[in-house]
Amino acid sequence: MKIKNIKLDIKKLDIFKLSVEGIVCPVDNNISLGPFLSSIVKKERIQEHLRPGASAYLKARGIKAKYVILPAIYDAYGKTDEMKMRVSCHTALKIADRLKLKSIAFPPLGEKAGFPPVGAAKIMTQEVLKYLRENETRLQKIIFCLYDNKTYKLFDKTVRSYVEHILYKFSEGPFVTVDAIIELKKGVILIERSNPPYGLALPGGFVDYGESLEEAVAREAKEETNMRLTNLRQFHTYSKPDRDPRFHTIGTVFIAQATGIPRFGDDAQGLKVIPYKDLLKYNYAFDHKNIIKDYLISRAKR
Repeated sequence: MKIKNIKLDIKKLDIFKLSVEGIVCPVDNNISLGPFLSSIVKKERIQEHLRPGASAYLKARGIKAKYVILPAIYDAYGKTDEMKMRVSCHTALKIADRLKLKSIAFPPLGEKAGFPPVGAAKIMTQEVLKYLRENETRLQKIIFCLYDNKTYKLFDKTVRSYVEHILYKFSEGPFVTVDAIIELKKGVILIERSNPPYGLALPGGFVDYGESLEEAVAREAKEETNMRLTNLRQFHTYSKPDRDPRFHTIGTVFIAQATGIPRFGDDAQGLKVIPYKDLLKYNYAFDHKNIIKDYLISRAKR
């Protein structure tokens, strides 16, 4: 499987025999290596205690990997939980990038604690997808390595179906949007769209990855109208599949006041401040005329 030109692979093999630059070996937060791990790492200074989910690393010896990455998944009683596994997966990937590794292999995290393998497969896949989405990386290959046939089949089926669902099904939408009804004394700010669908529209747009709805609407309003929103509050969410002729969007509309001098941005051909009494006289893009109707009804009840 390819994710942003990085290969995600599932193999049934002894992880210590893999030709990769880094292998992940979960430990407890006291870094109890045990006889075998002690025999395949070079004797280096290492901190004596890790916070849950943190990772350390040592140079490897006698195996094909260059480094052994040691995430602190287990507590002193050999127990783990979802959050420790998530943080451990993330910190292991961070260390791989810090070491400028091109390949890394993970065993099924949480296995020693009896964590369900299907749950582990989903957590590990989610964290890899999130890491690759949010970070620039030198990694070219990430491997999930399983020892037994049953766990291998579970991982192979779960990871492949999950990646396909995230990368392809989610890409179809629905997409999240925000719009702002910016109230001025003289009326409401509307944008004249320069791209299809044409017509007047409330300032707004798509929510970027990592943004809250509030952050997105404030950014879009600033970009499209040069105004800084104040007294922001949610009005209503609109979700009919045909509200946008391009694709299915779910849009949350906010009401706000604003400071600044209204000025349209580069992706619009104009800006108008329409008096409240004239708002329904114009042609709108999307379902924004219906939104204006709902807004005027709500405004009349204040």
